[in-house]
Amino acid sequence: MQEPEPWFIQRYIPDDFSPLPQFRLLHRHMFQLWYIPWKFPKSHRLTGLRRMQVSKLRHRRRESQGDQNLETERKFIIMDFDAPLDFESEDKLVNQPVHNKKRKKVIGLDDLLTDHYKQKSKLIEKEKKRAKASKNYNSDEDESEKEALLSNIVNSCQNQMQDISGEEEISDWGLQVFGNQKTPPPVDFPQLGSCKLLQSFLNNEVNSLVELTAENGETFLEGLLINGWLSKLVITRGHVEKSIATWTFNLILYSSKEELRASACDFWCAILSSKDRVDALPTKIDWFPSYSELNRALSIYGFSANFSTTAESLNTNSGYREPQNLIGWIKFTAACCQARSKKSIFMTKEAEELVEVVTCLFLDRRFLALSVLLSECIQSVINYFTDQEWKTSCQKIAKSLACRVPRDLNCLRTVDCIAGVDNRTKQLRSAVAYQILVVCFNNEATREEEILNLLINIKVKDKNCDLFRMYIYLVLTENWLLSYPNLEEKPVINEMWGVYLRSCSCQISSTDMRPYASKVRNKASYLLLGTTSK
Repeated sequence: MQEPEPWFIQRYIPDDFSPLPQFRLLHRHMFQLWYIPWKFPKSHRLTGLRRMQVSKLRHRRRESQGDQNLETERKFIIMDFDAPLDFESEDKLVNQPVHNKKRKKVIGLDDLLTDHYKQKSKLIEKEKKRAKASKNYNSDEDESEKEALLSNIVNSCQNQMQDISGEEEISDWGLQVFGNQKTPPPVDFPQLGSCKLLQSFLNNEVNSLVELTAENGETFLEGLLINGWLSKLVITRGHVEKSIATWTFNLILYSSKEELRASACDFWCAILSSKDRVDALPTKIDWFPSYSELNRALSIYGFSANFSTTAESLNTNSGYREPQNLIGWIKFTAACCQARSKKSIFMTKEAEELVEVVTCLFLDRRFLALSVLLSECIQSVINYFTDQEWKTSCQKIAKSLACRVPRDLNCLRTVDCIAGVDNRTKQLRSAVAYQILVVCFNNEATREEEILNLLINIKVKDKNCDLFRMYIYLVLTENWLLSYPNLEEKPVINEMWGVYLRSCSCQISSTDMRPYASKVRNKASYLLLGTTSK
């Protein structure tokens, strides 16, 4: 008959079996001590081999020792079942190390992200360390290699730019029209002591108070000149003596004192521009300066008609000095030309030379501040001619200037400085531009249609075509034809002008990298738009 199971090995004993908590705790401990594997689920049972080992061990002990009491059996059962048995140390197959299988940890998405950022931060730190190490590495060999590499890159870039554009540095306009200056003549004039104006002051009763003498008469007249009283006195008297006129003229051209130069120039401008009043006598001037006097002053200033020195050499010429009396010379020349109604001071040929001289002064970049003053002067000289004189003088001036100025940007500057809206100025600008074009083609064409044919036959698509020359031709032709009188009456010239503009604007593409290609194309397109809109 099978023995009933002990009460403490029942697996599914309810928790409320014992009425007191301490008994329930005791039951649980007993349940763990009296462990019977076959009474538990399969996941908590021992393996079959282990059960056989336990049963054999029990059988051997029972045979050798007999039945043992319950206390001994209990101690045996609560032994550590994971510990090796006696016979296991003898059996080589059984005596193998037991590997504890660790439970795998479940890895979440947050853990993966954390590991990813850790690895990334490590890589960044490594790169920083490498960069710092390479930066600190400063050997002479490394520096020389870098310099050689940089030099090769710069040279290759320069070669590529030259291959693409092929642009040459073209100097800007500018010429040196004044060279070495000569010693100016003295401005002391002892003849002033005998002039009637000064004698009238000496013989006056008031002279006893001021004690004026002939020795300090020049100083006295200088004071009157600076204060503006000298011009008022001579205009009131209606007479300018030769000594006064010569003395003030020399002050304008050769005096080193700015105040005296300016006052003397104002004196001459006042007496030349004074109008006859009803209550005053007309001003009589005993002496007028001639063109030779003005030309002599230019020679002392160092003026040269041969433009052999460019603006680049002018910048390196440390001994060059600007003539300080040039402003007075310009103002006096303009005043003399404006006073032709009273006195014709210059001959026609001399006036033509004055136009050329004033035009050449525009070519010196050091006189850019005098552009307004020079424009007024050249306008006065142009208006000095009579209508009959101007018909022939205009062509003479144009031919002389065309032979004098070089065929570069200076010739464009020469045309631009002849600015004005009156008919004479437009006529002179057109004539100068045309004569320069004739000289540029070595006088091969003398008629207007021949010049335009030569311009149209230039192949601007050819890589060897000098577009800088084409730009000069285009600007000169523009000034020649747009200032041409009665261009509408010559349809052939007008049509050829349009063909030339279309040739320059259409045959040069926007991708043409030659020097002055874009300037020629854009200017021709602009001018063509103006001709088609008419």
